[in-house]
Amino acid sequence: MKTKLLFTVLMASLLALTNGCFLFVVGAAAGAGAAGYAYVDGEEKATESASLDRTWNAALAAMKDLEFPVTDQAKDALEANLTARNASNTNISIKLKNLSNTSTEIRIRVGMFGDESLSRIILDKINSHLQTGS
Repeated sequence: MKTKLLFTVLMASLLALTNGCFLFVVGAAAGAGAAGYAYVDGEEKATESASLDRTWNAALAAMKDLEFPVTDQAKDALEANLTARNASNTNISIKLKNLSNTSTEIRIRVGMFGDESLSRIILDKINSHLQTGS
């Protein structure tokens, strides 16, 4: 009981001192360990068990499914970047980084400040293409 009270007071103090940023980052980091992704500073970040080429194809297919026209794209053996726009003309940036032959880091940012729900929709759509292999 005493430990729980001390923990609550400590967390409340940190919240007051940092305007919630610390708790958000800690919560996101904890979520990242459990779910394999994190949303921090307006950016969705995930590591997928797929090659860069497979992830690139899945990202392009996701943009097509969501009807977000790709306005810019570049890819080499180590990384890939694509930019698209939605109907609101909001910029969508997807960055891929080759971590190994079977692992790719995905970073998604929607707009200047981020949109967590749309970023998750995009990540889910990429994952669905990785699962089906299309």
